[in-house]
Amino acid sequence: MEAYIVDWLNLLARWLHFIAGIAWIGSSFYFIWLDDHLEPPRSADDEQKGVGGEVWSVHGGGFYHAQKYRVAPPELPETLHWFKWEAYTTWLSGMFLLILVYWYGAEIYLIDPAVADLTPAAAVSLAAAFIVGGWFVYDLLCRSRIGNNDALLGGVLLVLVAVLAWGLCQLFGGRGAYIHFGVVLGTIMVANVFFMIIPGQRQMVAAAGRGEAPDPAPGIRAKQRSVHNTYFTLPVLFVMTSNHYAMTYNHEYNWLILIAITVAGALIRSYFVARHKGDASLVPMIIAAALLAGVAVVMLPRPGAVSGESVAFADVRSVVQQRCAGCHSSEPTDPAFPAAPGGVILDTDAQILTEAQRIHQQTVVTRVMPIGNLTGISEEERALLDRWYRDMAGD
Repeated sequence: MEAYIVDWLNLLARWLHFIAGIAWIGSSFYFIWLDDHLEPPRSADDEQKGVGGEVWSVHGGGFYHAQKYRVAPPELPETLHWFKWEAYTTWLSGMFLLILVYWYGAEIYLIDPAVADLTPAAAVSLAAAFIVGGWFVYDLLCRSRIGNNDALLGGVLLVLVAVLAWGLCQLFGGRGAYIHFGVVLGTIMVANVFFMIIPGQRQMVAAAGRGEAPDPAPGIRAKQRSVHNTYFTLPVLFVMTSNHYAMTYNHEYNWLILIAITVAGALIRSYFVARHKGDASLVPMIIAAALLAGVAVVMLPRPGAVSGESVAFADVRSVVQQRCAGCHSSEPTDPAFPAAPGGVILDTDAQILTEAQRIHQQTVVTRVMPIGNLTGISEEERALLDRWYRDMAGD
């Protein structure tokens, strides 16, 4: 019953996280597009009112006319819409998922004894330290003299992000390391909204309400953090989906793959930001494509040595029953799984044969199964499954 309840909590929280994330990223991307497409106001009256730019658009059968003031309008409207709860809800639901899946289930999804033999308490403490420490290091860096030079700051952040990816992959299992990398970046993004962007906007609104010229400094700082957020977005989205791709997080060089994909994501985003402004160069996209192609080559499965020994199916069945069927069964015996993960059931010989390719991919190629190696599969057993599959495939 406990595992069933946890599964339902996982489902609902993941659904909420997905919905809120779409709302947050969608509004963020829209406003970046809007800023980059503003044109000088055509009306002299708008110019005198302080309008700095405007854009006309059509959507859903209607015409829209958006205007942006250079500082603030002469008089604030009664209703002023804020965009913050999308970000907060995304982070809160994401943290709930992290605690439920990766901290509550640390022995399954976070700890890998082959990487570092940590206790659940130690692993969770280290994970929390990375999340909190990531924000403080980033914030102090932005407030330092380095923060006054955007190019230098960007270079330093790239190095620190690479160190973060490497460090997490030296402490946790690949899946847990990847998701915590995303959580550190996501926490920085939300903290930027909570501590910098929204307070800066409140100061501007308060000054405008008093009839004073707002101090532009908070807006300048908020803009810098907003730019960082948009470049973090695609790497974070990749991490959100990475648990489906064990070939990345369970690779020998998983940290390097994570860094390469992160850089590629930031480059792709930079291209689209520049494209909005009408001065896009294809160089970032070419570099991103080269990085992704390089990652694909690095991750190519290596052909294994095939011995002349034939493998008896009874031996294969025995390995599957001992190492896999505790979870992948119509009635799993592992209390952590109320139903077979991914709907993969390996109770019968026919089911094992049907799933032969997936068994080989997960246990031999990516080595992600058994998850956390909870059932203690040996290298000899992995080699046996490898020989069996290659004999079947005629390799």
